[in-house]
Order: sequence, then C-alpha cells, then structure tokens
Amino acid sequence: MIETKDYRVYYQAETATVVMEGFLRLNGIEAYQPVMDLLIEAAAHDSFTVDLQQLEFLNSSGISMLSMFVVKVRDRGTTRLSFRGSEAILWQTRSLKNLKRLMPDLHIEMLRS
Repeated sequence: MIETKDYRVYYQAETATVVMEGFLRLNGIEAYQPVMDLLIEAAAHDSFTVDLQQLEFLNSSGISMLSMFVVKVRDRGTTRLSFRGSEAILWQTRSLKNLKRLMPDLHIEMLRS
C-alpha cells in the first residue's frame, strides 16, 4: 500500500484490483515509479482491474505513467486488463478512452456516481 494525506494506492488480492483514491499529483514520471511497481506486480495475474472511481485528480505525469503501464501489459499479452472509472470525474471520461487506443482489448467500465 502507498498512502499519503492526499492519496492512497493499494492492491485488493481477493478481487485482483488495484484501487487508486484521492488527488495524485506527483512531480514527474520518476515520482510515479512506486505506483508503477505496484501495478506491474498486480499485472502478474491473468486478469485484474484498476479501480479509479475515487481518484479525483491525476496530473499529466500520472496519465503518462498509466499509458506506459497499459503498453507494458499489452506487449506482454498475457493479462486481461480492465479499468473502472467514474463518469462524474471529467479527467477519467477523457483519458480512459485514450488508453483503449493503446490497447484495443482493454475493458473500460465507467460507473455513474
């Protein structure tokens, strides 16, 4: 688990889900390495979900990190990846559909809050 006063990122093994919550605005892509490491570790499973429903803000470095992660999973070709987001959070409605361009078989579920 990665936790600060602004955000929390953790893995739920029972549901094979990485949950990201809060306001994630780290300085530069290098600062996101611990988050990337957690995602890569979770991607060792056949199938897993990244749940962003409670992630209210992600800066451009964080979106770049998610893009790099999706490309890594796509290139490996062994993991079925899903993202769960919220229609109520504007950055998610815009950015998650762009991830699908990187990995056409990516499953995206946008929930109404």
